[in-house]
Amino acid sequence: MADKQISLPAKLINGGIAGLIGVTCVFPIDLAKTRLQNQQNGSRLYTSMSDCLIKTIRSEGYFGMYRGAAVNLTLVTPEKAIKLAANDFFRHHLSKDGKLTLIKEMLAGCGAGTCQVIVTTPMEMLKIQLQDAGRIAAQRKLMPETVAAGTVETKSQTAMQLTRELLREKGIAGLYKGLGATVLRDVPFSMIYFPLFANLNNLGKRGADGPAPFYVSFISGCLAGSTAAVAVNPIDVIKTRLQSLNRGSTEDTYSGVTDCIRKIMRNEGPSAFLKGAYCRALVIAPLFGIAQVVYFLGVGEFILSFLPKKDN
Repeated sequence: MADKQISLPAKLINGGIAGLIGVTCVFPIDLAKTRLQNQQNGSRLYTSMSDCLIKTIRSEGYFGMYRGAAVNLTLVTPEKAIKLAANDFFRHHLSKDGKLTLIKEMLAGCGAGTCQVIVTTPMEMLKIQLQDAGRIAAQRKLMPETVAAGTVETKSQTAMQLTRELLREKGIAGLYKGLGATVLRDVPFSMIYFPLFANLNNLGKRGADGPAPFYVSFISGCLAGSTAAVAVNPIDVIKTRLQSLNRGSTEDTYSGVTDCIRKIMRNEGPSAFLKGAYCRALVIAPLFGIAQVVYFLGVGEFILSFLPKKDN
């Protein structure tokens, strides 16, 4: 299938639809992941994912689990579209000169991961502030000793308010805080995920050139996604910490990636780098399983088939 022509618009549509469906399904788990990764020793509100979700519903209501979902749903379409389409594009061109080796598959994944951070960084920057706001508010009520004396409770902000504030105070760089950590997370993730998915999916193909059944694509996406997610979780913890603007008075602040690693190791130990790993695996597995099913069903190709074709 290496010589098959690809339709970039169709791949972009597939990636966008897949992202919307996947995020809607798993967003509450992603919120729990962010809050678990952000809480430091001495300010632990949540003991597990289920404890986090239960306390979130009690204090913020059901829709509290969807804080920041609007940002994710708005930007996940271009983010997932870029990621999946870029990987397909690079694989297609790298296979023109011969067999698509593992190294070439990893290079394609590297290219896809590099391209997606253009959208991923500002999306996660805004999403993390909104997701973590509830943790700070709960900390203020349940653990007031962790909040600096005299600190005034600030009104909950919307994504647009946050964007305007960051642009006004720090310019475009404000939205791209944590860019380095995002690259360090997303490039290795894509280098692991895409080759692993392709090889797992190939095992279930019907014949040499036949497509894999949808359930094989789903299972392959889940397995590859969860494996890559756990592998890069330490970087995800660092990225989340760097992109969080609001902290309790007893929580560390960080000047960069190396400073973050040093302080986490010194104050929380190596196990802190695995915070939220279980949640992240639960988020990524169905997210990419759903994505690959939509992608391989060819929803984008179906939609584009209704458009009038240009005469040559």
